[in-house]
Amino acid sequence: MNSIKGSSVGSGGSVVGGSATGLVRAGRLVCDWRADLAASRNLGSREKKAFAFFLDWFERWRLEHGLGADRETANRFWRERAMAKERPDWRLQQWEEAMRWYLRWLEICSSGGGEGTSVAERMAAAIESAGARRGLARRTRKTYRSWVVRYGQWAGEARRALDPEVAREFLAYQVSERKVSYGTQKQALCALACFFKDVCGMEEVDLGVKLRKTSSRVPVVLDFEEVLALVDRLTDTWKPLALLQYASGLRRSEVVSLRIKDIDLKNRTVTVRGGKGDKDRVTVFPEELVKPFELRKAVLRELYEADRAAGRQGVALPGALGRKMPRAGERWEWFWWFPADHESEDPETGIVRRHHLHAGAYGTAITEAARDAGIEKRVTSHALRHSFATHSLDSGVHLRMLQELLGHADVKQTERYTQVSKTMGAAGIRSPLDGVLAVSG
Repeated sequence: MNSIKGSSVGSGGSVVGGSATGLVRAGRLVCDWRADLAASRNLGSREKKAFAFFLDWFERWRLEHGLGADRETANRFWRERAMAKERPDWRLQQWEEAMRWYLRWLEICSSGGGEGTSVAERMAAAIESAGARRGLARRTRKTYRSWVVRYGQWAGEARRALDPEVAREFLAYQVSERKVSYGTQKQALCALACFFKDVCGMEEVDLGVKLRKTSSRVPVVLDFEEVLALVDRLTDTWKPLALLQYASGLRRSEVVSLRIKDIDLKNRTVTVRGGKGDKDRVTVFPEELVKPFELRKAVLRELYEADRAAGRQGVALPGALGRKMPRAGERWEWFWWFPADHESEDPETGIVRRHHLHAGAYGTAITEAARDAGIEKRVTSHALRHSFATHSLDSGVHLRMLQELLGHADVKQTERYTQVSKTMGAAGIRSPLDGVLAVSG
Protein backbone atom coordinates (compact mmCIF):
# COMPACT_ATOMS: atom_id res chain seq x y z
CA MET A 1 0.00 0.00 0.00
CA ASN A 2 1.50 3.37 -0.99
CA SER A 3 -0.77 5.67 1.01
CA ILE A 4 -3.19 5.73 3.90
CA LYS A 5 -6.72 6.05 2.55
CA GLY A 6 -10.00 6.67 4.28
CA SER A 7 -10.53 7.66 7.88
CA SER A 8 -12.40 4.75 9.43
CA VAL A 9 -10.87 2.75 12.24
CA GLY A 10 -9.71 -0.70 11.16
CA SER A 11 -11.46 -2.45 14.03
CA GLY A 12 -14.67 -0.46 13.61
CA GLY A 13 -16.45 1.85 15.99
CA SER A 14 -15.51 5.25 17.33
CA VAL A 15 -11.95 6.39 17.69
CA VAL A 16 -11.69 7.11 21.37
CA GLY A 17 -14.87 5.65 22.73
CA GLY A 18 -15.93 9.03 24.09
CA SER A 19 -14.91 12.67 23.97
CA ALA A 20 -11.26 13.51 23.47
CA THR A 21 -9.29 13.99 26.64
CA GLY A 22 -6.87 16.87 26.98
CA LEU A 23 -6.18 20.15 28.71
CA VAL A 24 -7.05 23.74 27.96
CA ARG A 25 -4.16 25.97 26.94
CA ALA A 26 -4.76 29.63 26.12
CA GLY A 27 -8.46 28.92 25.61
CA ARG A 28 -7.83 25.98 23.24
CA LEU A 29 -8.19 22.31 24.05
CA VAL A 30 -4.91 20.44 23.68
CA CYS A 31 -5.61 16.79 22.88
CA ASP A 32 -3.37 13.90 23.91
CA TRP A 33 -3.54 10.87 21.64
CA ARG A 34 -1.89 8.63 24.23
CA ALA A 35 -4.54 9.40 26.82
CA ASP A 36 -7.31 8.93 24.27
CA LEU A 37 -5.79 5.68 23.03
CA ALA A 38 -5.57 4.37 26.60
CA ALA A 39 -9.21 5.39 27.20
CA SER A 40 -10.54 3.81 24.00
CA ARG A 41 -13.24 1.18 24.64
CA ASN A 42 -13.01 -0.23 21.10
CA LEU A 43 -9.47 -1.58 21.29
CA GLY A 44 -8.03 -4.40 23.31
CA SER A 45 -4.87 -4.08 25.41
CA ARG A 46 -2.70 -5.77 22.77
CA GLU A 47 -4.01 -3.44 20.05
CA LYS A 48 -3.39 -0.39 22.22
CA LYS A 49 0.18 -1.48 22.88
CA ALA A 50 0.85 -2.13 19.19
CA PHE A 51 -0.77 1.16 18.12
CA ALA A 52 1.23 3.10 20.71
CA PHE A 53 4.50 1.56 19.52
CA PHE A 54 3.80 2.46 15.89
CA LEU A 55 2.49 5.97 16.61
CA ASP A 56 5.48 6.72 18.88
CA TRP A 57 7.74 5.80 15.95
CA PHE A 58 5.72 7.97 13.56
CA GLU A 59 5.67 10.95 15.93
CA ARG A 60 9.40 10.79 16.65
CA TRP A 61 10.13 10.64 12.90
CA ARG A 62 7.92 13.57 11.96
CA LEU A 63 9.20 15.77 14.79
CA GLU A 64 12.82 15.04 13.85
CA HIS A 65 11.93 16.13 10.31
CA GLY A 66 9.92 19.14 11.50
CA LEU A 67 6.70 17.91 9.84
CA GLY A 68 3.13 18.56 10.90
CA ALA A 69 0.49 16.06 11.98
CA ASP A 70 -1.60 15.53 8.84
CA ARG A 71 -2.46 13.01 6.14
CA GLU A 72 0.34 14.15 3.81
CA THR A 73 2.96 13.50 6.51
CA ALA A 74 1.36 10.14 7.27
CA ASN A 75 1.56 9.10 3.63
CA ARG A 76 5.21 10.15 3.40
CA PHE A 77 6.05 8.17 6.54
CA TRP A 78 4.23 5.16 5.15
CA ARG A 79 6.24 5.27 1.92
CA GLU A 80 9.65 6.11 3.40
CA ARG A 81 9.61 4.11 6.64
CA ALA A 82 6.80 1.61 7.00
CA MET A 83 7.23 0.31 3.43
CA ALA A 84 11.02 0.75 3.36
CA LYS A 85 11.54 -2.99 3.64
CA GLU A 86 9.49 -6.16 3.33
CA ARG A 87 7.27 -6.81 6.34
CA PRO A 88 4.60 -9.43 7.18
CA ASP A 89 1.11 -8.63 5.93
CA TRP A 90 -0.37 -8.85 9.43
CA ARG A 91 2.05 -6.18 10.71
CA LEU A 92 1.33 -3.81 7.84
CA GLN A 93 -2.40 -4.28 8.41
CA GLN A 94 -1.94 -3.53 12.12
CA TRP A 95 0.10 -0.40 11.36
CA GLU A 96 -2.45 0.72 8.78
CA GLU A 97 -5.21 0.45 11.38
CA ALA A 98 -3.08 2.40 13.84
CA MET A 99 -2.52 5.21 11.35
CA ARG A 100 -6.20 5.33 10.42
CA TRP A 101 -7.05 5.57 14.11
CA TYR A 102 -4.62 8.46 14.49
CA LEU A 103 -5.87 10.37 11.44
CA ARG A 104 -9.47 9.97 12.60
CA TRP A 105 -8.41 11.16 16.05
CA LEU A 106 -6.90 14.29 14.47
CA GLU A 107 -10.20 14.98 12.68
CA ILE A 108 -12.13 14.69 15.96
CA CYS A 109 -9.72 17.02 17.76
CA SER A 110 -9.94 19.59 14.97
CA SER A 111 -13.74 19.43 14.68
CA GLY A 112 -14.01 20.04 18.42
CA GLY A 113 -11.75 23.08 18.25
CA GLY A 114 -8.87 21.16 19.76
CA GLU A 115 -5.15 21.14 19.05
CA GLY A 116 -3.72 17.68 18.34
CA THR A 117 -0.21 18.36 19.56
CA SER A 118 1.37 15.93 22.00
CA VAL A 119 3.52 16.75 25.01
CA ALA A 120 6.60 15.68 23.04
CA GLU A 121 5.68 17.99 20.16
CA ARG A 122 5.21 21.01 22.42
CA MET A 123 8.51 20.24 24.14
CA ALA A 124 10.26 19.92 20.76
CA ALA A 125 8.98 23.34 19.65
CA ALA A 126 10.08 24.87 22.95
CA ILE A 127 13.63 23.47 22.83
CA GLU A 128 13.97 24.54 19.19
CA SER A 129 13.01 28.09 20.12
CA ALA A 130 15.31 28.13 23.15
CA GLY A 131 18.21 26.76 21.11
CA ALA A 132 17.71 29.42 18.44
CA ARG A 133 17.72 32.16 21.10
CA ARG A 134 20.98 30.81 22.48
CA GLY A 135 22.49 30.68 18.99
CA LEU A 136 23.06 26.92 19.06
CA ALA A 137 24.10 25.31 15.79
CA ARG A 138 21.31 23.72 13.75
CA ARG A 139 22.74 20.23 14.21
CA THR A 140 22.90 20.77 17.98
CA ARG A 141 19.30 21.96 18.05
CA LYS A 142 18.26 18.94 16.02
CA THR A 143 20.04 16.59 18.44
CA TYR A 144 18.52 18.29 21.49
CA ARG A 145 15.07 18.20 19.93
CA SER A 146 15.41 14.48 19.21
CA TRP A 147 16.28 13.72 22.83
CA VAL A 148 13.56 15.97 24.22
CA VAL A 149 11.00 14.20 21.99
CA ARG A 150 12.13 10.81 23.35
CA TYR A 151 11.94 12.13 26.89
CA GLY A 152 8.48 13.61 26.28
CA GLN A 153 7.27 10.27 24.97
CA TRP A 154 8.83 8.56 27.98
CA ALA A 155 7.16 10.98 30.43
CA GLY A 156 3.80 10.73 28.68
CA GLU A 157 2.20 13.81 30.24
CA ALA A 158 3.23 17.41 30.85
CA ARG A 159 3.25 17.20 34.65
CA ARG A 160 5.70 14.28 34.63
CA ALA A 161 7.87 15.84 31.92
CA LEU A 162 8.48 18.89 34.14
CA ASP A 163 9.72 16.74 37.04
CA PRO A 164 13.56 16.43 37.21
CA GLU A 165 13.15 13.12 39.04
CA VAL A 166 11.43 11.66 35.95
CA ALA A 167 14.30 13.02 33.84
CA ARG A 168 16.79 11.24 36.11
CA GLU A 169 14.88 7.98 35.63
CA PHE A 170 14.95 8.50 31.86
CA LEU A 171 18.71 9.11 31.83
CA ALA A 172 19.34 6.15 34.13
CA TYR A 173 17.37 3.96 31.72
CA GLN A 174 19.61 5.06 28.83
CA VAL A 175 22.71 4.17 30.86
CA SER A 176 21.69 0.91 32.54
CA GLU A 177 19.10 -0.63 30.20
CA ARG A 178 19.80 0.68 26.70
CA LYS A 179 23.55 0.82 27.41
CA VAL A 180 24.11 3.66 24.95
CA SER A 181 27.65 4.94 24.42
CA TYR A 182 29.25 7.50 26.71
CA GLY A 183 29.01 10.21 24.04
CA THR A 184 25.29 9.49 23.56
CA GLN A 185 24.74 9.65 27.32
CA LYS A 186 26.32 13.11 27.42
CA GLN A 187 24.13 14.23 24.51
CA ALA A 188 20.97 13.21 26.37
CA LEU A 189 22.15 14.88 29.58
CA CYS A 190 22.98 18.16 27.83
CA ALA A 191 19.65 18.16 25.99
CA LEU A 192 17.59 17.72 29.16
CA ALA A 193 19.73 20.24 31.07
CA CYS A 194 19.00 22.75 28.27
CA PHE A 195 15.28 21.93 28.48
CA PHE A 196 15.00 22.47 32.24
CA LYS A 197 17.17 25.60 32.28
CA ASP A 198 16.25 27.41 29.08
CA VAL A 199 12.65 26.23 28.65
CA CYS A 200 11.47 25.65 32.20
CA GLY A 201 13.53 28.53 33.67
CA MET A 202 15.17 26.50 36.43
CA GLU A 203 18.43 28.09 37.58
CA GLU A 204 19.83 24.93 39.16
CA VAL A 205 19.10 21.48 37.79
CA ASP A 206 20.50 18.33 39.37
CA LEU A 207 20.01 15.40 37.04
CA GLY A 208 22.53 13.44 39.17
CA VAL A 209 22.98 10.41 36.91
CA LYS A 210 26.36 8.71 36.92
CA LEU A 211 27.35 8.27 33.31
CA ARG A 212 28.92 4.96 32.37
CA LYS A 213 32.19 5.02 30.47
CA THR A 214 32.13 2.69 27.48
CA SER A 215 35.13 0.88 26.12
CA SER A 216 36.91 2.20 23.04
CA ARG A 217 36.04 0.19 19.94
CA VAL A 218 38.55 -0.90 17.33
CA PRO A 219 37.85 1.17 14.20
CA VAL A 220 36.86 -0.48 10.92
CA VAL A 221 39.76 -0.03 8.50
CA LEU A 222 39.89 -0.89 4.79
CA ASP A 223 43.12 -1.90 3.11
CA PHE A 224 44.12 0.02 0.01
CA GLU A 225 42.70 -2.58 -2.40
CA GLU A 226 39.35 -2.47 -0.59
CA VAL A 227 39.29 1.33 -0.83
CA LEU A 228 39.85 1.11 -4.59
CA ALA A 229 37.20 -1.58 -4.96
CA LEU A 230 34.69 0.52 -3.03
CA VAL A 231 35.42 3.69 -5.02
CA ASP A 232 35.21 1.78 -8.30
CA ARG A 233 31.57 0.88 -7.55
CA LEU A 234 30.48 4.46 -6.83
CA THR A 235 28.79 6.65 -9.41
CA ASP A 236 30.49 9.79 -10.71
CA THR A 237 28.40 11.81 -8.23
CA TRP A 238 29.91 10.17 -5.15
CA LYS A 239 33.34 9.03 -6.32
CA PRO A 240 35.15 12.40 -5.84
CA LEU A 241 33.80 12.71 -2.29
CA ALA A 242 34.99 9.23 -1.33
CA LEU A 243 38.45 9.79 -2.81
CA LEU A 244 38.82 13.12 -1.01
CA GLN A 245 37.51 11.80 2.30
CA TYR A 246 40.03 8.96 2.23
CA ALA A 247 42.87 11.16 0.97
CA SER A 248 42.35 13.94 3.54
CA GLY A 249 40.80 12.15 6.54
CA LEU A 250 37.64 14.25 6.61
CA ARG A 251 34.43 13.57 8.44
CA ARG A 252 31.32 12.98 6.34
CA SER A 253 29.75 16.35 7.15
CA GLU A 254 33.06 18.10 6.46
CA VAL A 255 33.64 16.68 2.99
CA VAL A 256 30.12 17.34 1.63
CA SER A 257 30.13 20.98 2.80
CA LEU A 258 33.51 22.08 1.39
CA ARG A 259 33.52 25.42 -0.44
CA ILE A 260 35.75 26.59 -3.30
CA LYS A 261 37.89 28.67 -0.93
CA ASP A 262 38.53 25.69 1.36
CA ILE A 263 40.75 23.73 -1.06
CA ASP A 264 44.10 25.22 -2.09
CA LEU A 265 45.12 23.20 -5.14
CA LYS A 266 48.44 25.03 -5.49
CA ASN A 267 49.64 24.30 -1.95
CA ARG A 268 47.66 21.03 -1.72
CA THR A 269 45.79 21.76 1.50
CA VAL A 270 42.20 21.46 2.70
CA THR A 271 40.92 23.88 5.36
CA VAL A 272 38.05 22.60 7.45
CA ARG A 273 35.94 25.49 8.77
CA GLY A 274 33.83 25.00 11.89
CA GLY A 275 34.54 21.28 12.27
CA LYS A 276 33.65 19.22 15.31
CA GLY A 277 33.72 21.46 18.37
CA ASP A 278 33.43 24.46 16.00
CA LYS A 279 37.19 24.26 15.37
CA ASP A 280 39.12 25.02 12.19
CA ARG A 281 42.02 22.89 10.99
CA VAL A 282 44.18 22.28 7.93
CA THR A 283 44.78 18.85 6.44
CA VAL A 284 46.44 17.46 3.31
CA PHE A 285 45.21 17.38 -0.28
CA PRO A 286 46.71 14.66 -2.52
CA GLU A 287 48.79 15.40 -5.60
CA GLU A 288 46.84 12.70 -7.47
CA LEU A 289 43.60 14.69 -7.22
CA VAL A 290 44.96 18.10 -8.27
CA LYS A 291 44.30 17.65 -12.00
CA PRO A 292 40.81 16.05 -11.59
CA PHE A 293 39.78 18.82 -9.19
CA GLU A 294 41.07 21.54 -11.54
CA LEU A 295 38.78 20.10 -14.21
CA ARG A 296 35.95 19.84 -11.71
CA LYS A 297 36.48 23.45 -10.71
CA ALA A 298 36.01 24.59 -14.31
CA VAL A 299 32.71 22.69 -14.56
CA LEU A 300 31.53 24.13 -11.23
CA ARG A 301 32.33 27.63 -12.46
CA GLU A 302 29.93 27.13 -15.36
CA LEU A 303 27.20 25.98 -12.96
CA TYR A 304 27.89 28.96 -10.71
CA GLU A 305 27.66 31.39 -13.64
CA ALA A 306 24.40 29.77 -14.76
CA ASP A 307 22.93 30.25 -11.27
CA ARG A 308 23.96 33.91 -11.29
CA ALA A 309 22.53 34.47 -14.77
CA ALA A 310 19.24 32.88 -13.65
CA GLY A 311 19.08 35.23 -10.65
CA ARG A 312 19.09 32.38 -8.14
CA GLN A 313 19.77 32.95 -4.46
CA GLY A 314 23.35 32.47 -3.35
CA VAL A 315 24.45 29.53 -1.21
CA ALA A 316 23.85 29.52 2.55
CA LEU A 317 26.54 31.02 4.78
CA PRO A 318 27.55 29.66 8.19
CA GLY A 319 26.60 31.29 11.49
CA ALA A 320 26.07 35.04 11.52
CA LEU A 321 27.92 35.65 8.23
CA GLY A 322 24.63 35.68 6.35
CA ARG A 323 23.61 38.79 8.33
CA LYS A 324 27.01 40.46 8.25
CA MET A 325 27.61 39.82 4.53
CA PRO A 326 24.15 39.31 2.96
CA ARG A 327 25.51 39.18 -0.62
CA ALA A 328 28.58 37.03 0.07
CA GLY A 329 26.64 33.83 -0.69
CA GLU A 330 26.53 34.94 -4.33
CA ARG A 331 30.33 35.09 -4.60
CA TRP A 332 32.33 32.34 -6.30
CA GLU A 333 34.60 31.51 -3.35
CA TRP A 334 31.60 30.49 -1.22
CA PHE A 335 30.19 28.08 -3.82
CA TRP A 336 30.11 24.36 -3.02
CA TRP A 337 32.65 21.82 -4.30
CA PHE A 338 29.84 19.24 -4.25
CA PRO A 339 26.60 21.09 -5.06
CA ALA A 340 23.24 19.37 -5.41
CA ASP A 341 21.79 19.12 -8.92
CA HIS A 342 18.64 21.02 -7.91
CA GLU A 343 17.50 23.74 -5.56
CA SER A 344 15.67 23.11 -2.30
CA GLU A 345 14.29 25.08 0.61
CA ASP A 346 16.75 26.16 3.28
CA PRO A 347 15.34 24.76 6.57
CA GLU A 348 16.79 27.71 8.50
CA THR A 349 15.45 30.59 6.43
CA GLY A 350 12.88 29.09 4.07
CA ILE A 351 14.85 30.47 1.09
CA VAL A 352 14.99 28.25 -2.00
CA ARG A 353 18.66 27.92 -3.01
CA ARG A 354 21.27 25.40 -4.11
CA HIS A 355 22.65 23.28 -1.26
CA HIS A 356 25.50 20.79 -1.15
CA LEU A 357 24.94 17.06 -1.60
CA HIS A 358 23.14 15.37 1.28
CA ALA A 359 25.45 13.70 3.79
CA GLY A 360 22.98 10.88 4.45
CA ALA A 361 22.68 10.03 0.75
CA TYR A 362 26.47 9.93 0.49
CA GLY A 363 26.71 7.59 3.49
CA THR A 364 24.12 5.26 1.97
CA ALA A 365 26.04 5.20 -1.32
CA ILE A 366 29.26 4.20 0.51
CA THR A 367 27.56 1.37 2.39
CA GLU A 368 25.92 0.00 -0.76
CA ALA A 369 29.17 0.22 -2.75
CA ALA A 370 31.03 -1.72 -0.06
CA ARG A 371 28.35 -4.41 -0.16
CA ASP A 372 28.56 -4.59 -3.96
CA ALA A 373 32.35 -4.88 -3.73
CA GLY A 374 32.00 -7.88 -1.42
CA ILE A 375 33.86 -6.22 1.46
CA GLU A 376 33.21 -8.36 4.53
CA LYS A 377 33.26 -5.51 7.04
CA ARG A 378 30.71 -3.12 8.51
CA VAL A 379 31.54 -0.20 6.23
CA THR A 380 30.25 3.35 6.65
CA SER A 381 31.68 6.55 5.22
CA HIS A 382 33.66 6.97 8.46
CA ALA A 383 35.69 3.87 7.55
CA LEU A 384 37.43 6.02 4.92
CA ARG A 385 38.56 8.44 7.63
CA HIS A 386 39.70 5.50 9.78
CA SER A 387 41.62 4.14 6.80
CA PHE A 388 43.33 7.51 6.21
CA ALA A 389 44.48 7.59 9.84
CA THR A 390 45.75 4.01 9.90
CA HIS A 391 47.51 4.18 6.54
CA SER A 392 49.13 7.47 7.58
CA LEU A 393 50.58 5.79 10.68
CA ASP A 394 51.82 2.93 8.51
CA SER A 395 53.63 5.44 6.28
CA GLY A 396 55.42 7.02 9.24
CA VAL A 397 53.26 10.06 10.13
CA HIS A 398 53.84 11.03 13.77
CA LEU A 399 50.93 10.46 16.14
CA ARG A 400 50.75 14.12 17.21
CA MET A 401 50.74 15.31 13.60
CA LEU A 402 47.98 12.83 12.80
CA GLN A 403 45.99 14.21 15.74
CA GLU A 404 46.17 17.68 14.18
CA LEU A 405 45.17 16.42 10.73
CA LEU A 406 42.15 14.58 12.15
CA GLY A 407 41.11 17.40 14.47
CA HIS A 408 41.03 15.25 17.62
CA ALA A 409 40.80 17.19 20.89
CA ASP A 410 42.59 14.41 22.79
CA VAL A 411 45.50 12.33 21.51
CA LYS A 412 43.88 9.28 23.13
CA GLN A 413 41.31 9.40 20.33
CA THR A 414 44.15 9.13 17.84
CA GLU A 415 46.01 6.40 19.74
CA ARG A 416 43.31 3.83 19.00
CA TYR A 417 44.57 3.64 15.41
CA THR A 418 47.80 2.09 16.70
CA GLN A 419 45.73 -1.05 17.43
CA VAL A 420 45.03 -1.61 13.74
CA SER A 421 48.22 -0.19 12.24
CA LYS A 422 50.28 -2.80 10.38
CA THR A 423 53.48 -1.39 11.83
CA MET A 424 52.31 -0.66 15.40
CA GLY A 425 49.39 -3.00 16.10
CA ALA A 426 48.77 -6.74 16.20
CA ALA A 427 48.98 -6.95 12.39
CA GLY A 428 52.70 -6.11 12.59
CA ILE A 429 53.50 -8.94 15.00
CA ARG A 430 54.37 -12.44 13.86
CA SER A 431 52.40 -15.19 15.57
CA PRO A 432 54.59 -17.74 17.43
CA LEU A 433 52.74 -20.51 15.60
CA ASP A 434 54.27 -19.30 12.32
CA GLY A 435 57.75 -19.83 13.79
CA VAL A 436 56.93 -23.28 15.09
CA LEU A 437 55.54 -24.43 11.74
CA ALA A 438 58.54 -22.97 9.91
CA VAL A 439 60.97 -25.00 12.10
CA SER A 440 58.96 -28.21 11.94
CA GLY A 441 58.55 -27.87 8.18
